[in-house]
Amino acid sequence: MAESSSPSLSSKEDLIQLIKRFGAYLTVKMSNLFSISFHNLDSRSVGAIAGLALAIVFTWRMFRSPGAPQRRQPKRQAPSTSNSVGSTQANATSTPFGASSSSEDLRTQIADALFQPVKPTLGQVVRQKLSEGRKVTCRLLGVILEESCPEELQKQVTVKSSVLEALLEITKFCDLYLMERVLDDESEKKVLLALETAGVFTSGGLVKDKVLFCSTEIGRTSFVRQLEPDWHIDTNPEIVSQLARFIKYQLHISPNRPERSAANVFSSPSLEQFFGCV
Repeated sequence: MAESSSPSLSSKEDLIQLIKRFGAYLTVKMSNLFSISFHNLDSRSVGAIAGLALAIVFTWRMFRSPGAPQRRQPKRQAPSTSNSVGSTQANATSTPFGASSSSEDLRTQIADALFQPVKPTLGQVVRQKLSEGRKVTCRLLGVILEESCPEELQKQVTVKSSVLEALLEITKFCDLYLMERVLDDESEKKVLLALETAGVFTSGGLVKDKVLFCSTEIGRTSFVRQLEPDWHIDTNPEIVSQLARFIKYQLHISPNRPERSAANVFSSPSLEQFFGCV
């Protein structure tokens, strides 16, 4: 009798594992759907969200509904007194113990497994944070590079290791342009070499032609306005303020958390912190 109960327990565990995987799948789908900017929702996206919500509610109600009454098993005749100890152990193994409670626990486990939270991937976070923006412009100094002024680029160029993961994730689904003001051609070569050494060009989403250089801050502003990105990332508050009227969203990188200058301007101490990488 113990052998007959083992497959039953195994099937319940398999069912719970199946529901867990299904729940994780639903959660990822929900994350992908709701990461879409509501400005970009079409009729099919709205229908998909509504259908998914109805499916989840229906599944929850199904697992919360009372289970069908179980057939009572006929009691067995008690054997002789000499075998009373052995038969008691056998009956304890063969007779369902707390059948109603066990069924309710199973439904609770399935429901909990279905609705347990799943941590989104970095790619999902990046897409959600950027509101599905497809073109991004970003300055190098203070965001991608450790250096903070063009004079430092004449001596050395250091790529932040902490920003690489987020940067490469952006290049997977965004048209990314990097730009910076430099004082000479030698600084340009050093910047490109440092980016190449860090592996920025190996993912295929960013090429050297999309790294732009200029000699003035006004030149960088002109680059951004000509490219018309969905997002611009900068450390200069004056440029951020000037572009607020023309660019859909901006991210102002500043360690001091400045006061928000416009509704479409966000701020963060660093790019990696904005995407939750640190």
